[in-house]
Amino acid sequence: MTVSEKSADNFGVVKAEEMVLNMGPQHPSTHGVLRLKIYTDGEIVSRIEPHLGYLHRCFEKHCEYLSYEQVIPFTDRCDYLASMANNHIYAMAVEKLMDLEVTEKVEYIRVIMVELQRIASHLMAIGTFGLDVGGITPFTYTFRDRERILDLFEYTCGARLLYNYIWVGGVSHDLPVNFVRLATEFLDYFEPQIDEYNNLLTFNKIFIERTGDVGVLPADVAINYAASGPVLRASGVKWDLRRDDPYSIYDRFDFDVIVGDGQMGTVGDCWDRYYVRVLEMRESVKILRQALAQMPTEGDVHENLPKKVRPPEGSVYFRGESPRGELGFFIASDGKSKPFRVKMRSPAFCNLSLFSEISEGWMLSDIVTILGSIDIVLGETDR
Repeated sequence: MTVSEKSADNFGVVKAEEMVLNMGPQHPSTHGVLRLKIYTDGEIVSRIEPHLGYLHRCFEKHCEYLSYEQVIPFTDRCDYLASMANNHIYAMAVEKLMDLEVTEKVEYIRVIMVELQRIASHLMAIGTFGLDVGGITPFTYTFRDRERILDLFEYTCGARLLYNYIWVGGVSHDLPVNFVRLATEFLDYFEPQIDEYNNLLTFNKIFIERTGDVGVLPADVAINYAASGPVLRASGVKWDLRRDDPYSIYDRFDFDVIVGDGQMGTVGDCWDRYYVRVLEMRESVKILRQALAQMPTEGDVHENLPKKVRPPEGSVYFRGESPRGELGFFIASDGKSKPFRVKMRSPAFCNLSLFSEISEGWMLSDIVTILGSIDIVLGETDR
């Protein structure tokens, strides 16, 4: 019998020697309004029941009462740390349903925005992960650099968190004057900063002792739980939708798929999940430099915007690689201007489902470390 089967058998049952602790839902280290019901034997965790729903906004049901265009701002608010990726994947799902193509310039702008967003999301992930294990200074460094990306977004579309930027058939605004120069200057500044994060946190002895060999996620368990993104790749599984199931224009760029190698412990431990995100920022820089150099200078970003988004009857599923993993949208259309059904495949929800599996047997002090290494966003998990 596996650990998960034992947990299922004992769900909600408190043994005589066990104590039940609640962490959250108002607790900064749960990375949002998540409640963890922790069963402990002394300081050793027996099992954990994550309780969701504190941030549920009925996103999927709301979509049935909104036009396809009006859904886009709601996708912003699901994973609010990767809003550009949500916009992009939803828009591409609707475009696939309508058999609609966008201009080459729009494709490049979208990739540039999504990869900048990936870096911003990973900066948030590694900065807050440092806080989780007691490192305050790296958090201030990562937020400083994340602000520079948000400045670029604000310069482009006027928003810093929730953008409504990538539309069905195009984008809301063309890139402003000097954007390419400013983005290139940011990349020139940012790339050496990754070495600084490594000096501050990655190879810090205390940080390694808190994260190496902790919360090990074997590859087969990750696959069985449908994990994706850095959580899956840190377990040694080389799977990235941008490379293995290419969409948009990702097949034009040269970049590596980063996997965990157990450098500071065992493959798939908390340190690997952290370090995969650090290295992925370097790969995003590679993609951005290529995209900025190749992007056409001429073209109207509104050229292929449909006057009315009204897909034919049918259904579609489209998936893409968000900073947290495989984000997918299933859309069913009845031929009207509002979707008949929208279902969102949340990578954070799937990644959280394995939390108890890799936490059992560890001490209470390790639980926050393991949760931080998964990098969940509750707005997407609850929807």
